Amino acid sequence: MRLFAAVYPTRAAREHLVSALREVRELTGTALRWGDPEQWHVTLGFYGDQPEGAVPDLEEHLSTVTRETAPFTTCLRGAGSFSGTTLWMGLGGQSENLVDLMHACSLDPDERARQRAHLTVARMSRAERSRKAREQRRRSRTIARSAPELPHVVHALSVYKGPEWPVSEIRLMASVLGEGRGGGALHHEVARFPLLGK
Repeated sequence: MRLFAAVYPTRAAREHLVSALREVRELTGTALRWGDPEQWHVTLGFYGDQPEGAVPDLEEHLSTVTRETAPFTTCLRGAGSFSGTTLWMGLGGQSENLVDLMHACSLDPDERARQRAHLTVARMSRAERSRKAREQRRRSRTIARSAPELPHVVHALSVYKGPEWPVSEIRLMASVLGEGRGGGALHHEVARFPLLGK
């Protein structure tokens, strides 16, 4: 099982972002492969491929984390990209609480150092990556660009600020690659853990 812990934005937060992204989606055409809003999440800890026998240990770990963590609020704010191929939205509000929760959920000290609170919304399509590679090989400026470059999309979304939403639980999820919409991953809930700390 490919497992991770995550928090999920509320429906209102997702719908607000979908509305804000509508024009960007139209401008980018097929250059970006957009994620399913129902599966948008903020990864707290990624555990990779695990045997089913590892689930009880992860559940115990996450249960301990949530007993010590109080609910808080956050919001989606700003945007960025990883390696110029992945578009993500940042987090605002009580973001220090979210970072603390990410560190607590992670089992890998190296992962903690690399973590950045984000919600991935799109990835560059294979066709667009191939087009960019061909363009780079030719080193030609004469090729017409059919869609805005990702840095321009990030810049346009840098002022985005969505509504605040409560973080009151975390979920342990299993991910199946290639089974989701458009060939992406499909996520299944394994367990939920309410934040109980005071």
